[in-house]
Amino acid sequence: MSLVERLNDALPQTQCTRCGYPDCRSYAQAMAQGEAATNQCPPGGQVGVERLSSLMGQAALPLSAEHGVEGARQMAVIDEAWCIGCTLCIAACPTDAILGANKRMHTVIEAYCTGCELCIPVCPVDCIQLEPVEPTLTGWAAWSAEQASQARARYDWHQQRAAREAQDNAQRLQAKALKKLADLPAHTHGAEGAGSAPEVDRKRAIIEAALAKAKARAHN
Repeated sequence: MSLVERLNDALPQTQCTRCGYPDCRSYAQAMAQGEAATNQCPPGGQVGVERLSSLMGQAALPLSAEHGVEGARQMAVIDEAWCIGCTLCIAACPTDAILGANKRMHTVIEAYCTGCELCIPVCPVDCIQLEPVEPTLTGWAAWSAEQASQARARYDWHQQRAAREAQDNAQRLQAKALKKLADLPAHTHGAEGAGSAPEVDRKRAIIEAALAKAKARAHN
């Protein structure tokens, strides 16, 4: 097993980004490359710092105050009376722990919530609060290896689903653009009359440029 994987295994997988990286694996990668210190994960607490430092062969530093403080694991709770069903929190949740639909109230699936806090800033009506699961337990004492494993699996699935949805959406947009391109004069109303050559040429150039960019992104 690579150093990156061993470091990732030692992280709580809350995917909270408080370490300064987009997810736990990115932080593990940065540590393995010597670009990040081992004391940047508040959810793991001081015990987590010691685990990471041991894997890196380094002395354990105190938890970085810049990245947060060790505290009780928290869970998001939605005030359903105030929820407007905007779905922004659903999109922000890294483990798909929020259930709901557009314009319908949302609710948190307790077993899947990691307390990452990412749903808090995106809520436009401030109807989400964090409540401690067990106030006396912090760090790894409040979060088991089994919960971390579940959170990582759900995050991986969340990422795969998001990538698949983005690809499907891109394909739909490309198909729509190609359909318009095939019969552009019928969709064009220019200043010189319906289907005028200058306006058709201008729109064709715009659509072809957008399609070229989309194809380039798909191959990167």
